[in-house]
Amino acid sequence: MAEKEHILLQQVKHSDKGAFKTLFSLYHDTLFRFVFYRVKDNDLAEDITQDTFLRVWKTRESLQPKKSFFSLIARISSNLCYDYFRHENVKHRHEDFIPIHGHSELDNPEVNTHASALEEEIQEVINNYLPNKCRNIFILSRIEGKSNPEIAAILDLSVRTVENQIYRALKILRKHLKKYL
Repeated sequence: MAEKEHILLQQVKHSDKGAFKTLFSLYHDTLFRFVFYRVKDNDLAEDITQDTFLRVWKTRESLQPKKSFFSLIARISSNLCYDYFRHENVKHRHEDFIPIHGHSELDNPEVNTHASALEEEIQEVINNYLPNKCRNIFILSRIEGKSNPEIAAILDLSVRTVENQIYRALKILRKHLKKYL
């Protein structure tokens, strides 16, 4: 089997779809059981098994035919299982913050009113209290999402000047928006 596997891996490395199909047929069921033992869910085990073979195909040029193919797919599938469990853990930790389908804070008129008032207040502070240079830099940074080096290049300023102006704008905003903080 090892010699046959070595030959198949060499062929897969050179993009032979038939050899890949043969490897898939030889190892699919074994890998599925290996994954199912970890996740205890048929659909999820099948998805991870498929993803494992897909990753092998996508990285076929870097295959090392002399190494065990099952070790490779076991490692890939184990990493995919760990990724899944890590993601599930994050979901459970944050499930209180995930909005319920069809229900949003934005459906609450009181929240909408407060958000609108805050937005208007921010606009007023930006337009009436920030000096022109400071306002332009703040808008490029926070509204248009430009980085400090990009802003510096656009306005022909040093990055340090941009940083100072953003700091100044935030300080003015905090001062005028105290009641919202």
